[in-house]
This record gives sequence, C-alpha cells and structure tokens, in this order.
Amino acid sequence: KSAYANMDVFTDLANIYSLGQHSSSDMIPPTRGVDWVDNVVWRTLDAHTWDPTHSWATTAWNQLNERAYNCNEILASNPSAGQKAEAQFLRALYTSYVLDLWGQVPVRQVTEGAEVNPKVLTRVEAWGSCVKDLEEALPALDKIGPSATNTKISKAAANYLLAQLYLNKAVYTAAAPAGPYTFDKGDMDKVVGYCNAIAADGFSLEDKYFDNFTKDATKEIILTSQNGSPSNRWFMTLHYDQDPSGWNGFTTLSDFYAKFDKADQRTGIAPKKDGSKFSGIGKGFLVGDQFKDNGQALIDSRSQSQLSFTPNVLLAGANTAMGIRAIKYHPADAGKYILMRNGGAQMMKIEAYHRAGKTAEALASINELRAKRGMPALTALTDAIVFDELGRETYWEGSARTGEIRFGKFLTGTGVEKRDPSTVLFPIPAAAIVSNPNLKQNPGY
Repeated sequence: KSAYANMDVFTDLANIYSLGQHSSSDMIPPTRGVDWVDNVVWRTLDAHTWDPTHSWATTAWNQLNERAYNCNEILASNPSAGQKAEAQFLRALYTSYVLDLWGQVPVRQVTEGAEVNPKVLTRVEAWGSCVKDLEEALPALDKIGPSATNTKISKAAANYLLAQLYLNKAVYTAAAPAGPYTFDKGDMDKVVGYCNAIAADGFSLEDKYFDNFTKDATKEIILTSQNGSPSNRWFMTLHYDQDPSGWNGFTTLSDFYAKFDKADQRTGIAPKKDGSKFSGIGKGFLVGDQFKDNGQALIDSRSQSQLSFTPNVLLAGANTAMGIRAIKYHPADAGKYILMRNGGAQMMKIEAYHRAGKTAEALASINELRAKRGMPALTALTDAIVFDELGRETYWEGSARTGEIRFGKFLTGTGVEKRDPSTVLFPIPAAAIVSNPNLKQNPGY
C-alpha cells in the first residue's frame, strides 16, 4: 500500500515534474513582480542554467532513489508473485526516471549498512536493469483494461514502460549524452510490439480528447496515481481572480501555441459560462478575455481592467495577465492524475514506425490519431512533423524534455540561455556526491 501511495510524488508541480517540463519549450514559469521568484529555481530550469545545488533537482533525486530502495525492501520481504511483479515494475519506473534525468543510478541493497557506499549503475546498466525487471514482472501482472481510475499496475503499464525504454534506448546507450543517436530498427520493432500489446488489452483512443482527464474517461487510461490530486495542474496556471483562485504561475509560449490548428480538439473547449460552478473556465489553452461563471467579464483586481491572457509572456518582469494558460484537468470534472495513457502509446508507435522507415504504417497510425483529434490526414512525414504531433498530443504531461532530447531539440528551444550539450543530463546533487564517492559528477558541472 505504501509503495502505491508513494506514487503521488508525480502529482507535485515541482521536483520531478518541473525537471521534465520547465526545461522544455512548451511551458514557461514567468516571474511576476516578486511572485514565483523562489530563489530563481523555476527560471534556471527554463534557461538551463541550473547547478548541482538546484532545489528541485536535489529533492527529485532523493524522492526517486528513496522509492526505488523501498521497492528493494519489498522484494527482500518474501512477497507473493503478484506483489513481487508490482514491486519490480515500480523499481523500474523510479530507476528509469533517475536514468533519464541524471544518467547514473545508485543502488543500495537492503543487506548493506549505512557505511557501505552504494554501487552506481551506468546508463547502459540501468537501462538493462529496468528492462530485466519489467520482463520478469510481465507474466505475473494482471491484465486490466482502460478505466478512469486505473490505480493498479497491469500488463499494459509494463508494456508502456518497456516501449518508453526501447524508444529511448538510443539516447541512453549513446557514447555522448547529447548524441548523435542511432535508432536501431529492431528496437523500434519492439516499441511497436509493446504498443500493440497495450491495444490488445482493450485500449484505444477517446473520441473527445479532454474526456481523458475527467472521471468519464473510458478508453485510454492505463495507469493513474492512487493518491495525490491533479488540482496542482489548474492551480499552477489559473489567475488569482479566477474561480478557483489560482497561483497565477505557469503558461505556454506563443510559438508552441501556434503549432495548433483551431480545428484541433487539443486546442481546447470554450467555457460554458452557464452559471454552474467553474463554468467560466474553458479547457485546453486559455487565451484572450476571461469570464465569470455567469458570463460577465472577469476583472483583474490589480489592473482593474478585463482579464485577458496575452500570447506574449516574459520570463522575468511579466504582468499578471501575460501568458496563455493551459487546462487539461478541469476543476469541474477532473479524474485521477494520469501516469500513462494510450495517446502516449500511440505516439510512441508512430515515432517507432517513422524511425524504422515504415512510412505507410507511420502514416496510418498518425492519421488514426489525427482523425480522433479532428485533424485532416497527412500524406508525408518528417522528424519535425512527428515531433510537433507529439507536442500537441502530450503537452504539459511531464515528458516534454525527454522528447526534445530524442529529437535533438533540447538545446535550441525558446528561452534556453545555456546551449551546452552537458545540460542534456542534470548535475548529480552536491549532497549526493559528498555522501557517495562512487558517484562522479556529470561532465560540464
């Protein structure tokens, strides 16, 4: 139970989520006066100017490694076959995050005392360890179909994580963290196989995109957090004067918003403004004039004019209305916090087909997705087209950094000040280096 409860760590807006999202180009953490200064922890993520003392990176490192060790404790306690499989999945999940963010993974066995310095796995070793855990776990995991409250680890969840690991294998096994990357056709075939196994368990695509993030989701949700609420996701972006009153924080950027066609379901749904609670807030991107639940203009209490969100936004010195907000989980009907959904699996399959040179299959898969999202079919694909579709499908879901690295976009995004290949990996936290001499600081730090 505690291992499942610990998955709420992914629902926070800081730490793990912030490393994967604020370092990308679909989210910006503007400072508004003294609001969101926070010792510049947010701004340095956007600019890629972090160092080994960064608070969110240090906390995320501790959270992930602590939870991986807790899985070791479960595995050493003579668990049932089902419990063992679930603990192996969780260990692989936490380890995969450490691998992705820092490129090296400390491992402490439960038989080792505090005087023993944990062994450290390389990227290649950590990747292999994750795959081994998941392959061993798969037979003992339950087959569970889609549900809005899929809080139990299933075969589909293991297949999803295996697909992620093989899709990113070229990154994790490259001689240099920033590439170049060589995507092996056999690895891409494995990605497709794992994604097809998810579909075989009954997963498909929602007819209405934003249904995914509600209590009424029926087709896509593979795994949700048992504990923790998605409420952070609307509080972190909504304005102080909206209902519910938000923290007036994170926004998207105008050039990311420009990648969406108005016909795309994923762009958003206009607010109902029918007098019901929270009906003044739309879904998707909130841009332009904002309203109360009854349809009346919403007045910004600071400027005393109608609140209107502008596409342009500054990282520092932004006014209270700057920046397009994004709402996936809506306060009126939010479901549980999603860790894995089939839209992400579909994008992995599309990318794998594309990288393997299977153009017809890639086009069929991407056009299946686009048709569900209200978009016309494509007749050709490039890396840039696949990358943009990935952004449209999964924005603000926490994995933008990893996709940018895989497509070679991480060092060139909007707002990046330090365009150094070393930033593809985060620095090992200073405190961790001091406590374990087997850890070696990543190059560039």
